Amino acid sequence: MKIAFLITRSDTIGGAQIHVRDLARRLVEDGHEPLVITGEAGPYTDALTAAGVRTLACRHLGREIRPGRDARAFVALRGAIRAFRPDLISTHSSKAGWLGRLAGKATGVPCLFTAHGWAFTHGVREPQRTAYRLLERAAAPLAATIVCVSEHDRRIGVAAGMAPDQLVTIHNGMPDVCASLRARPGAGDPVRIAMVARMDRQKDHATLLRALRDIDGVHLDLVGGGPSGATVRALAHEVGVADRVRFLGERSDVAEVLARAQVFALISHWEGFPRSTLEAMRAGLPVVVSDVGGAAEAVEEGVTGYVVPRGDVAAVRERLVALAGNAARRQEMGVAGRRRYEAAFTFDRMFQRTLGVYRESLASYSAGW
Repeated sequence: MKIAFLITRSDTIGGAQIHVRDLARRLVEDGHEPLVITGEAGPYTDALTAAGVRTLACRHLGREIRPGRDARAFVALRGAIRAFRPDLISTHSSKAGWLGRLAGKATGVPCLFTAHGWAFTHGVREPQRTAYRLLERAAAPLAATIVCVSEHDRRIGVAAGMAPDQLVTIHNGMPDVCASLRARPGAGDPVRIAMVARMDRQKDHATLLRALRDIDGVHLDLVGGGPSGATVRALAHEVGVADRVRFLGERSDVAEVLARAQVFALISHWEGFPRSTLEAMRAGLPVVVSDVGGAAEAVEEGVTGYVVPRGDVAAVRERLVALAGNAARRQEMGVAGRRRYEAAFTFDRMFQRTLGVYRESLASYSAGW
């Protein structure tokens, strides 16, 4: 099977990029022929090339809405698809999703769109939220199937006016790591909390830092860069926790960082279905996550971790105190989290379900979709 993946950004390697990378790499291993088309070449395309995946940069494909540039991107994408002649187009991220679906329609190639968290989810500012909802509803009929990475996203897609039978939920899955990268949540002196998240307006580092202020003897590792980095650093000093916070920046060894932690936290304003929570459960860590988007779908409340209300400093503090002060509870929840990862969130499980959707979409298109 020949599959053209479209994703907008190559200057960063976030959840959507990792999702495409892992799928494309596995497809190559299984004898398929993927091509990943991105905006300008960058660290992401370098990583794909190193993994044996063919890439193509479309310099007109950008994140911002710019009609003239977007029209040129559409022409370039249409030409690339005609040259590659894929059986299927798989689009990821809003801009690539819109242009890719139009290019699929123009070339007669069936197209899928994967929503890694809708751009009109709760927490996104107006008027952008309404504009994105209208755009996504208009583009929906151009896709054979829309894959949602959480059931929450599927429900809000239906509420936005998309056809229920067009949307399917496939939760993210993560490749496993070796046993040496399993955490020891019952150890730790001091107890170390890890949060893996880009520092931008989607994530709520401020609530976590304010919760940490009144928890003695607990340290925090923050993995990730981004435009809000200076603001987060300043707040750490302002609330008096800077001496207990390590800013680790962008890292290629996230699994190693998590292996040294005892608790994982992901405090956010909005999410799709975050992969970092799965990485933490894979490592055997108890998790504390904000109840936004589909984030809670990974967590078995009170068994593998806790879900806290959005922006609730007191609730975050309460759960972290409960975990920091009880090594046996951390260990028990970490073991349960690892089991849940193995049962529901492995990469192989996600890959097989995704491959099934590819085949179903091709069959339905051949039958006259």
